Amino acid sequence: MSEVSDTSEVPGLATAARPGAPTTEFGAPTVDEIRPVRRPHWAVLVASAVLVPVLIVGLLEVSLHVAGVGYNPDLLVPCTVRGTASSCYNLFFGAPFFPAGMVQVPRLYSIPAIKAPGTYRIFVLGESAAMGDPDPAYGFSRYLEVMLRQRYPNMKFEIVNTGSVAINSHVVLRIAEGLADQHPDLFIIYSGNNEVVGPYGPGTVLTGSAMSLPVVRASIFYHSTRIGQLVTKLGTQKREWHGMEMFLDKQVPASSPLMKYVYTNYEKNLRDTIEVAAKTGAKVIVATTATNLEDCAPFASLHRENLGAEDLKTWSSLVQKGNDLAASQDYTEALKLYLQAEKIDDQYAELEFRIGRASKNVGDFRSAREHFVRARDLDTLRFRADSRINEINRSVPAAFPEVESLDADALFSGATSDGIPGSDLVYEHVHMTPAGSYLLAKAIFARVEKQLPSSAGQGVGEVLSEAECERQLALTNFDRGRIASEMARRGQQPPFTNQLNNAEQLLRFSMQAQAFAENPNDTALQYQSAISRWPDDRMLRYNCGMFLFRYDRNASAQELGMAQPWDGFPVFLPDGTQVR
Repeated sequence: MSEVSDTSEVPGLATAARPGAPTTEFGAPTVDEIRPVRRPHWAVLVASAVLVPVLIVGLLEVSLHVAGVGYNPDLLVPCTVRGTASSCYNLFFGAPFFPAGMVQVPRLYSIPAIKAPGTYRIFVLGESAAMGDPDPAYGFSRYLEVMLRQRYPNMKFEIVNTGSVAINSHVVLRIAEGLADQHPDLFIIYSGNNEVVGPYGPGTVLTGSAMSLPVVRASIFYHSTRIGQLVTKLGTQKREWHGMEMFLDKQVPASSPLMKYVYTNYEKNLRDTIEVAAKTGAKVIVATTATNLEDCAPFASLHRENLGAEDLKTWSSLVQKGNDLAASQDYTEALKLYLQAEKIDDQYAELEFRIGRASKNVGDFRSAREHFVRARDLDTLRFRADSRINEINRSVPAAFPEVESLDADALFSGATSDGIPGSDLVYEHVHMTPAGSYLLAKAIFARVEKQLPSSAGQGVGEVLSEAECERQLALTNFDRGRIASEMARRGQQPPFTNQLNNAEQLLRFSMQAQAFAENPNDTALQYQSAISRWPDDRMLRYNCGMFLFRYDRNASAQELGMAQPWDGFPVFLPDGTQVR
């Protein structure tokens, strides 16, 4: 009987015999027929466990793409504009950041595929305040555009405003990445108002909230894939956009531990956005955000934690007595009671706003500003950039020697006699009036002018006045009244109706709407004059077409057709009738 070596203890080996091989009398293979069998190395096993699922997922993703399931999440898609090859805004770009049925888009824009010689291309990044809401035709980028093209007629300026409602820095970064190959000369970043209420903020209704940045970016990537799109579509129902009212139950106090994610994520996103822009060779301007301090009472307030019942009772009594005194214009005594109440609870935003008002009425403007700022920062419906966000807007650009910074917050404060910006410059909370837009545009113009290439030549004449800018933009009294009516309409909706000075704001907008009545013939002549100067200006054409609708449907359709963002885009009259 042959002796068989025991191989069972040899790591990685097992015994095997070929079929039909000779065996011992006990049925074991002979020594000569034993073949060692190597077990796979652990690294091979791990690699297989990872690569096989990845391969399967990749094949599924490709299959869904080939089958036409889902959408292209890129910022831009090929198109033609009046027969010229261009890149146009992709209407599906915002889908990964919004629930189905609630996707917000900017004022649609296109970029010529070939950048003509002598062209200076500027991209504006930000949210609705950067976009120019309530009417982008009169946002700060429009004032900047007419200033530049009037003073430097030898250069063609392309200003593309990518600002959009409800987005924040998570989206702005993706926009910058999508624009990086579009031959930019300058990026203007005006952002920070939606970091809490926008996608992935702790006070949002749009996505998951209060996440660390790696998780946020992984979620964005997932929702941008065809697999993620399919799963999201199958697992969610369409919802309707209801504006700021949707956020009423999403209060976030300044003391919330979730705010650390807001500041950390915003700082990193802003830094990454600047780096993306700078790598293109373009210049970058970063601005702080300007907010309405004097005429924008907090949208919501919460008492400090652990405020006892007796303290709350005393606090409420002091505030009520202070309110009664303020109503009778005894601001000195009202202020004393308010300050006593503040010692009990200094976290209630509305009290800080009342202290600010009383301080201003007794002539203490410095103290008034401090309390108005504190009221904004404590507002628990956080639709305005707070002091920490603006500090990030100041500090991050300082780390980039080539980046220009602009302190719009200080600019707007300096433009008022008491250092407290109000409705003269900002309609409600963050959206600029024409005066505010001009003020910001003129400050940006001074920085852009220093960066223009020598081919721009010497500037012609003086910087345009506000009135001349508005003549070229056709900001008619009809449009002023139209916008004031829109702001009054918004003011009748929550959360504005919850503000203690809501009635004052509504009265202001209503009076403006009535004061700006204008003869239709005068309005038409102003539009004709502006269009004759800039016939390719789509926004002029669009607003003119909307105005003409009530007087001449054919003329309205013609102007709206000239305003279409790209070839083949449907044209609708204000009543919903499609004319092209």
